[in-house]
Amino acid sequence: MATHGLLSRHFIGAGAKMLKGTEVDPTVSRGHEFQGVDIFRAFVGTPDARETIPVTYLWMDDEQDVPLRLDLTGTWYNSRKEKTHRPAEYRLYYPAAAEGVVHRARAGDTLFLCMTAKRRVLAILCPADSSIEQKLLWLFGLRLDADFSLNQRNILQDGDRNLDLAARYILDELGIEAEEPEPAAVDQMVAKFGTVFPSTTIFSEFARRSLKTVDPLADPDGALIAWMEQEEALFRHMERLVVEQRLRAGFIEEGAADVEGFLSFSLSVQNRRKSRAGYAFAHHVEAVLKAWKIRYKREATTEKRNAADFLLPGEAEYADLTYPAEQLRILAVKTTCKDRWRQVLSEAHRIAEKHLLTLEPAISRTQTAEMQSQKLQLIVPKSLHETYHADQQIWLVDFLYFLSEVSGHRYSA
Repeated sequence: MATHGLLSRHFIGAGAKMLKGTEVDPTVSRGHEFQGVDIFRAFVGTPDARETIPVTYLWMDDEQDVPLRLDLTGTWYNSRKEKTHRPAEYRLYYPAAAEGVVHRARAGDTLFLCMTAKRRVLAILCPADSSIEQKLLWLFGLRLDADFSLNQRNILQDGDRNLDLAARYILDELGIEAEEPEPAAVDQMVAKFGTVFPSTTIFSEFARRSLKTVDPLADPDGALIAWMEQEEALFRHMERLVVEQRLRAGFIEEGAADVEGFLSFSLSVQNRRKSRAGYAFAHHVEAVLKAWKIRYKREATTEKRNAADFLLPGEAEYADLTYPAEQLRILAVKTTCKDRWRQVLSEAHRIAEKHLLTLEPAISRTQTAEMQSQKLQLIVPKSLHETYHADQQIWLVDFLYFLSEVSGHRYSA
């Protein structure tokens, strides 16, 4: 498989710190500045005068699908310039226009300052102990210090990283699209489909067939990751061809700009991206179940027309009240969880412990603890376990573990 580039292609350096009330709470201070960030001068510099720099302010939490984002500026300055007997201390002043983002944070929440390769600062604020905090700490290799100071890394000097599936997932949440390498199967894809997207079932099957060395029996976790990465790369190249063709055709209707047509096309592109990933993941999970010859019913109906992604061994056994409940399994599949994992709890009442397979890295301790209390077992492909804390990894299981558990005579085809 092709590599997906390095983190340094997008970021020069990054730092993280705990926020004090004086930085974000207008009832405590109207100072409008981030303190304890002096070492960020390594990326911004040490100007004598106040310097206006481009800053994007983002508020991210575990409920939002899209961050609250403001592209503004900030002022980088030496707060001790007039105190020549004391060492310099640089701070970042944020304008009143950024309050809509900054004032969502509370004392104890987290600030990430990131210098992008395009020399724009990202000021990302997020709740303490949230999944997005855990994701960003893992991505940049950072920790939080108790003294409210910035802990930072120079990505090139202190260690770059490959953009694997987990890293690209987090970049996507930041609105950064990692460059997809051109798979060897692109020419074959274009010859087969042209510039018309086939059904998600057909496209997923093509992605799997284009990877000859993947073995879902020997390594089902690796197979899921490889197939998803391959389909994502093929999809993005197909999408580029489709969009380019449509843009060349233009959006002119009877001599006038077809604004509605353009907006409709743009929305269709975004919607296709969102829906395709979920379908693709379910298709590839199904392919693994078939390879393991495990009996299941996809999109099975249980109580009150609730639909289970995968019901093992099937609807007939579930409906038969004499069939032992402890031999039933429900497997929900979601590329991302956020708060949507709770939807699984209302499915398949006969099954006490439910299973959820996801590709989401670094879900917070708070979320996984609640899953445990609700008897929901999280399944994460093995390569993503490293994004979780050590105490979480003890509880996590991988797809191979689940398949090994259910591949006995009760579920064999």
